[in-house]
Amino acid sequence: MHIPCHDTVIVPKPSFAEFYQAIHARPPFPWQNRLAQQVAETGKWPVEVGVPTGLGKTACLDIAVWWLATQADWEPKQRTAPTRIWWVVNRRLLVDSTWEHAKRLAQVLADPNSTGLSEGSGDIAVEVGERLRSLSADADAPPLDVIRLRGGVASRTLIDPSRPTILLCTLPMYGSRLLFRGYGSSRSLRPIDAAMAGTDSLVLLDEAHLAPHLKELIAALSDCTPGTESILGEERSRVRVTALTATGDVSNERFDLDDQDKAHPVIRARLYAAKPLELRRFEKGEAAKLLATAALELLEDAPKPAASCLVFVNTPKTAREVFELLRNRMTDNAAEVVLLTGLSREREAERTRARILDSVDGMTATREIGAIRQRHLIVVTTQTLEVGADIDAEYLVTEACGVRALTQRLGRLNRLGHHDHARAVYVHTSPLKRRGKANRSDGDESWPVYGEEPARVLQRLEDVCADGGDRVVDLSPGRVAGILGPPRDNPKRAPEILPGILWEWTKTTIPPDGEAPVEPYFSGIGGAEYTVSLIWRVHVPEESERLWPRAADREAIDVPITEVRDVLRDDEGICRLTSDGVTVEVTQSSNLRPGDQIVLPADRGLLDRFGWNRDASECVVDASLVSHGLPLDEEAIERLCGLDLGQHIATALATDEDDEIDQSERDEAVKTILAQLTSTETPPGWGAREWVDFITALTPLVEAPRSEVPRLRVSSQDVQRPDNDIGSDFDEMSLGPLSVGLYEHGQAVGERARLIAERIGLRPDLADVVALAGALHDIGKAEDRFQRWLDPEGRESGLLAKSSTPRHRWEATRAAAGWPRGGRHEELSARLASAWLEQNSWGLPEHRDLLLHLIISHHGKGRPLLPPVADGTVSKVSDTVEGVSVEAPADLSVVDWNQPRRFRQLNDRFGPWGLALLEAIVRLADQTISRRTPQ
Repeated sequence: MHIPCHDTVIVPKPSFAEFYQAIHARPPFPWQNRLAQQVAETGKWPVEVGVPTGLGKTACLDIAVWWLATQADWEPKQRTAPTRIWWVVNRRLLVDSTWEHAKRLAQVLADPNSTGLSEGSGDIAVEVGERLRSLSADADAPPLDVIRLRGGVASRTLIDPSRPTILLCTLPMYGSRLLFRGYGSSRSLRPIDAAMAGTDSLVLLDEAHLAPHLKELIAALSDCTPGTESILGEERSRVRVTALTATGDVSNERFDLDDQDKAHPVIRARLYAAKPLELRRFEKGEAAKLLATAALELLEDAPKPAASCLVFVNTPKTAREVFELLRNRMTDNAAEVVLLTGLSREREAERTRARILDSVDGMTATREIGAIRQRHLIVVTTQTLEVGADIDAEYLVTEACGVRALTQRLGRLNRLGHHDHARAVYVHTSPLKRRGKANRSDGDESWPVYGEEPARVLQRLEDVCADGGDRVVDLSPGRVAGILGPPRDNPKRAPEILPGILWEWTKTTIPPDGEAPVEPYFSGIGGAEYTVSLIWRVHVPEESERLWPRAADREAIDVPITEVRDVLRDDEGICRLTSDGVTVEVTQSSNLRPGDQIVLPADRGLLDRFGWNRDASECVVDASLVSHGLPLDEEAIERLCGLDLGQHIATALATDEDDEIDQSERDEAVKTILAQLTSTETPPGWGAREWVDFITALTPLVEAPRSEVPRLRVSSQDVQRPDNDIGSDFDEMSLGPLSVGLYEHGQAVGERARLIAERIGLRPDLADVVALAGALHDIGKAEDRFQRWLDPEGRESGLLAKSSTPRHRWEATRAAAGWPRGGRHEELSARLASAWLEQNSWGLPEHRDLLLHLIISHHGKGRPLLPPVADGTVSKVSDTVEGVSVEAPADLSVVDWNQPRRFRQLNDRFGPWGLALLEAIVRLADQTISRRTPQ
């Protein structure tokens, strides 16, 4: 066991410098090494890391991972290094930039040989990887998990609270999860997501000036939960935040460059890289035209035949206008014009990013020195590329903005100091002239996004120009703060977080009507991003039908709710996903709420290859098809490629009960469908090769699950569909490829829950409770009706926890067994456990309520009440618990009115996130064991 010593400094092995050198084949900057040593010695991160842009702040991920590895041989209760590392940014596409860094780090630790590391470097990576792997309850799992959350839709959730994990997400994705209202998270998953965000976590808040309210919120949450037990120790029971920003506030707790850093040749070259900025002030004229003209003039004067230019604007609307102007004024042979905003799906954004980051024709900071472009590259962008993007442009044009934004934008110009010819233009226009009407506050002009600060920036720039006699200012990173002065932006206030409001958010099973929206609490009243998530499909289910495949983050974009309401009509019948994330309900645009997930027909338009475009009318590519196959639906196929295949589809989907159509005719209909698809022209938006590959991958296998559209599967699709119905009202977690015994399953879950609890350092008494809850969580399935549902033909000799019943027969077998629709087996499990506790007064004197709550909530319900269903049976459920025979009423229409009291008292005792973590241990243990059912 490694115990920290306070009298002498223990140098962990390997040192951070050795680790960084092994991973990246270069030594760390002095500040990176110094920060790692400070974190290891003090056991905590500084409040703020104030290193200028371009100097490797992404290495903070490496530091956090290394620090966790150094404590792997400590007793879990002594550890201070958080298991989860959240990288939180305010722009979705920046998540993708850091994603590559995190993904490579995970790959190196999992398999150093595959990444070409030398023998010595590989040994270091193996040692750190094994240390990290020892922390996880799953000894066979890779040492580091990396999860990306984008577009208002969660790609996946964590599967093990003990596993070292990097999570990359936007501010709304993290903030909503922290407050039990996770964007893209089903209602049943919200407590798990909250636990993962609010415990055992370090939040690295990239460019924290974009999210000042989140820091304040996290600090205020502690005041709302006084006196709660720290179940993981003081340091890891709550979330810790470190701001990463070059434009923060100077304080004693700010980590910054020192003299050794400034003397470093690479750092010095970047600090004083040439960034001459020309000030252009206009009293009249349209901002879009002025910005486009400035970009064209810079490229006309470029000393090279082809150069790169970034154009920063303040709103997506202006960005689209500048993009269209440049595209109309530049021929394709002279320049390629690219638009990149946050309103873009991953499918289109990754192609745009690949173009920007091309090592020859792009503007990545790692671009080959001396590489010759074929034509100019102009990238028009919003705040999307202000932070986190490793871009190195030769020229830059920026719309008037605030101090922080200008500093960050200039960080993308001549980033490494290789472009002596670099130039920038700052275009200042009056909001009065630009917008056609006055927008004043107390006599001052106010700009969209930046308020009154552009006027102050203009004054500072003009003061310097007056001293120098021209309109050009050198704003290299080493000089910019001295010239522009401190930021004076006003982020607006955020509402005060109160215990009563937080209590309402913890009620995830039945959220109260009229509850407070969470967005203003982490984004501020004036800056809250009220968005909805949009996906496009060729097949849109009818009301109460289920969407398959589930909405994925790759196909979703977040659009301001005001824009969506403005474009979509109330009479359209908008398809919104309910809280389970799969069932469709039809609503009106006026009823949309922030965080909603909307499914649009692909032929509704509103998206082009550069993102959201309310004027676009062309059919949108359904991004789910390539991975999940072709819906066998007449309207869907007509949307996709204009073919009328209704009769062939009807024949292909005929059932065995249809005596007029035999199997050979069904097979022939499928062949005809595939043949006609093969011969059709490439649909709009698809690449020719992409379309051919998709059609070629389609198999003649028809998949027709209950409540979902039948489809032809693609050859790359796994036969076993991923289980995403965690906590489903249909109890589909009870399905598996093979039947599983009730006691066998419970024992495995209990053992897994205990192992997770021990790995993360839970107190022994709490570890005992979660282990017992895992063992007993499914005993309610012993009820006769539920067993008939699991084993309708009575083939099994013992009680079951999992059924091998085909998924398409699941609903029919439920009805035949007499189990009420929506009935919860966990209610019966809790009744049996309660009956056992009544006979064992010696057992769990302090944790009876906790045990019952963990059993009731193991599918995400019971927060605070498990809803009753129509039942009325007079039968009883009986089982043996810990060697004691017990029984309880099986009537599911009876409400357990003690559960709200339990829930409230347990929240007061362990805190909302501590209780959610205890629930998550049991639930994730159950899910892990369920996934491991033998195939």
